[in-house]
Amino acid sequence: FPGLADVSISQDIPVEGEITVPVGSHSPDEDYSTLDEPVKDTIMRDLKAVGKKFVHVMYPRKSSALLRDWDLWGPLVLCVSLALMLQGGSADSKDDGGPQFAEVFVIIWFGAVVITLNSKLLGGTISFFQSLCVLGYCVLPLTVAMLVCRLVLLAGAGTISFIIRLIVVVAMFGWSTLASTAFLADSQPPNRKALVVYPIFLFYFVISWMILTFTPQ
Repeated sequence: FPGLADVSISQDIPVEGEITVPVGSHSPDEDYSTLDEPVKDTIMRDLKAVGKKFVHVMYPRKSSALLRDWDLWGPLVLCVSLALMLQGGSADSKDDGGPQFAEVFVIIWFGAVVITLNSKLLGGTISFFQSLCVLGYCVLPLTVAMLVCRLVLLAGAGTISFIIRLIVVVAMFGWSTLASTAFLADSQPPNRKALVVYPIFLFYFVISWMILTFTPQ
C-alpha cells in the first residue's frame, strides 16, 4: 500500500506475549485405555477389584470403595451361586425344584431395586447402581451361610442340625444387615435413616428365611 513505507514504529512500545505453544506435563496414563492392554490383565484387574469388595463386606468399615468403583459382577456371581444352592429343595411344587432358581434370582434383584428406589425417594445421595452394588455384595455372608447349611445337612436334618443352621443364619443375617447399613446409612438424611434400614432388614430377612427353611429332597 502506498504510504506505509513512511510509517515508523516507536521503539518504546513494549511487545508482550509469546509465540511458543505451551506444552503441559503429559502423562502416559492420560492416553492409557483398557483397549491397549491384554485381555488377561483386564480380567485379573477386575477380579482383584471384586475380591477387594468382598473383603470390605466381610470386614465392614466406613469406606467408599464399594461406592466409588461400583460393579455388578460380584452381586451377579453371588446371586447365581445362592440360587443354585437353593435349587432342588423341597418346595411346594413336586418338580425337581427348577422354578426356585428364578424365584431366588427375582427376589434378590427385585428386592434390591425396590430398596434402591426407596433410598432415592427418601433423598439418598448415592446413585442407583451404587446402591445395587452394595446390596448385592452384602449377600456374601448369607451365601456363606447357605454353603455351611448345605454341609451341615449332609450329616442329617435333626434338632442339632437345625440349631447349628439357625445360629449360622442369624449371625450371617446380622452381618449382611450391618455391612449394608454401614455403607448406605451415611448417604441418607439423618432423620430418615430408619426408613432406609427397615427395608434392608426385611430384604435380608427374607433371604435368611429361605436359607433356614431349605431342606434337600
